[in-house]
Amino acid sequence: MKKVFSKDKAITKVQTQIDQIDALSKKRKGNPDFKKWIRDTQVAIEYIFGEESRHITDFNKIRYCLGAFTNHTPESRFQQAYVDGLNHAEGILKSMIEEIAEYWNDNEIDTDKNSEGSQIDDPVSNNKVFVVHGQDAGTKETVARFLSQIGLDPIILHEQASQGNTIIEKFEQYADVSYAIALLTPDDIGGPVAETENLTPRARQNVIFEFGYFIGKLGRNKVLGLLREGVEIPSDYSGVVYIPIDSGGAWKLFLVKELKSSGFDIDANKAL
Repeated sequence: MKKVFSKDKAITKVQTQIDQIDALSKKRKGNPDFKKWIRDTQVAIEYIFGEESRHITDFNKIRYCLGAFTNHTPESRFQQAYVDGLNHAEGILKSMIEEIAEYWNDNEIDTDKNSEGSQIDDPVSNNKVFVVHGQDAGTKETVARFLSQIGLDPIILHEQASQGNTIIEKFEQYADVSYAIALLTPDDIGGPVAETENLTPRARQNVIFEFGYFIGKLGRNKVLGLLREGVEIPSDYSGVVYIPIDSGGAWKLFLVKELKSSGFDIDANKAL
C-alpha cells in the first residue's frame, strides 16, 4: 500500500482530528465546525489509507442522527445521537492510530506517483489549468501564483481578451484546458427557505455553474475544489476531491499530488 504520510505524521494527523471531538460534542448538532471536521477527517483518512480503503468506508458509515423519529421526538434525542456519532468516530480513529503504530514501518513514506502500483490518468494535452473563482481576489492570486510556480499555466477568465464575445462565448473559448480548480470561498450566504435562521457561507453562483461545467467537460478526476473554512459544499457533487485551504499551506502539497495523478509532470520540489 502506497503511503503519502510517514508513520509519525499519520498518527499526529489522526490524533489532531480526535482532539477536536470533545469541543464538538459540546456544540449543537449541525454546527459549521462539525461540517468542517467531517471534511477534514475524510481528507486525512483518504490521504493516509487511500480513497477506496476500508478505513474511509468505516468512517463514512458513522451516523450522527437518529435513524427514525416523529414530530414528538425531543430535541435532546437528536443531540444525543450526534454525540453518540462523535463517540463512535473517536473509537474508529483511535483504532486507526493503533493500526498505524502496530503495523506501519517507522518513517514509511512514498510520494512517488510514478512508482509501480500507482495509477496515473491519461497524459494531459496542455499545461493549462482553469481557475474558477468568486470575489476572493487574494485566494485567486495565491492559487494562480502557485500554479505558475510549479510550471503550469493558470487561466483566469477576466484576464483573457474578450474579442467582442459574450461572457459565455469567452468562457467556452478559454475552457480548452487539462484541469480545473474551483475556489469555494465565502462570497454568498444561503440555506433552505424554511430555515432562514441557519444561513451558511456559499460560493458565488458563477463558481457553482463553472464547477459543474468542467465536471461534465473534463470528468470528475480532472476537477478539484479548494475550500475555505465553513463554506458549504455543493449538493450532488459527490466524487469530486475537495482540499481545505489551510493557513499552513499544506493544501499546496495535496494539490500537487492530485495534479500529478492526473498526468501533469510536476517537480514536487517547486511546491516547497
